[in-house]
Amino acid sequence: MAAITRGVLFVHSASRAMCPHVEWAAQSVLGSRATFDWIDQPAGTSLYRTEVAWQGHQGTGARLASALRGWEHLRYEVTEDPSFGCDGARWSHTPSLGIFHAVTDVHGNILVPEDRIRAAIEDGGSITEVKRAMDLALGTAWDDELEPFRYAGQGAPVRWLHRVG
Repeated sequence: MAAITRGVLFVHSASRAMCPHVEWAAQSVLGSRATFDWIDQPAGTSLYRTEVAWQGHQGTGARLASALRGWEHLRYEVTEDPSFGCDGARWSHTPSLGIFHAVTDVHGNILVPEDRIRAAIEDGGSITEVKRAMDLALGTAWDDELEPFRYAGQGAPVRWLHRVG
C-alpha cells in the first residue's frame, strides 16, 4: 500500500465558467472532501484563483495534474510533499507552455539529475547554451509566466505551516 502524503493544488487563474469544471476534475481525484474557495485574481480580468490543501496516497499529485492538463486558459500548480520512499514533486501548467514536472526535495527545491547536468555541459558548448538547458530543467519559463498570478493580492488566504517537531 502506498504511503500517505500531502500537497497543494494552486489554481492561479480560471474563468468563472471553468471553476465548477476544475472542482469536478479535482474532486474526482481527491474525493468530495475537497473544498474550493474562489477569490478574484487581480492579475487578470474576470479570473479567479483558489488553493486546496490535500492529503492522499503517493501519486495523487500526478493524478491531479493529469486531470487538469491541457485545459485552455487554465494556470495551475500541484505540489506533492516527499513521503516514505518517495521524493516530492511539482507540476506547473500554463496555456502557452503546457505542463512542467520536476522532482523536489524536502525543502521544495527542484532536483536536477546529474545526467541532465552532464548532458547540458557536454552538449551545450557555450555558457549561454548551458544556461538555456538549466533553465529548461528548472522550469524557469513556467516560473516567469506564473509569477504574476502567484501573488493573489489583498484578501488572499493565509497558509499556516504545519507544526514541526
